[in-house]
Amino acid sequence: MDLCHVPAAREKGWYLALMAPNVKGPNYAWLDPSRLYCHPQGLQDCMADLLQPFQGDPIDMVAGIDAMGFILGAAVAATLQKGFLAIRKAGHLCVQTLAQPYTDYSGREKVMEVRTDAISPGLRILLVDQWVETGGTMRAAIQLVERLGGVVAGVAAICIEDSEGGQWIRERYKCAHCVPPGLQPRFDRHQFGWD
Repeated sequence: MDLCHVPAAREKGWYLALMAPNVKGPNYAWLDPSRLYCHPQGLQDCMADLLQPFQGDPIDMVAGIDAMGFILGAAVAATLQKGFLAIRKAGHLCVQTLAQPYTDYSGREKVMEVRTDAISPGLRILLVDQWVETGGTMRAAIQLVERLGGVVAGVAAICIEDSEGGQWIRERYKCAHCVPPGLQPRFDRHQFGWD
């Protein structure tokens, strides 16, 4: 899809067709959503779809997960006129941090961290990442927020797959994502829904 083209009928998720499949092999994610960030209307419609379920909800801050969640999270924070907190991979923050080990979508053991001075008890945080595949990364972010006394106001991602981890998150937290129900099974199998 042309980065300047805007379809006449813009149904939920129309912009998903802007994403590009992996052409580099198994060391990369199966799909690259970053192309839709280049499309002005696609990004705006993605933000509207992600935020619609949270209209009227009290949200004090938005937290984005390293690294692609920074792009989407910062856009969400700007739209909501809230502050933005980066939840980082371990070793990148030069301040006091709280760390949480986790297993990412590829099965690798990792550690993420958050600064300890940004979350006060009761602060309502909307967690944002580009994609929730197995749920391990998002679950670690949830644990960091809750260990510091924050409240997870919700979880937003372009896609929350129907994996065991994705189901765990959906059962416990208010969630929003952009994949229409008819395309969800194809995204869960890592197949495009428009080819």
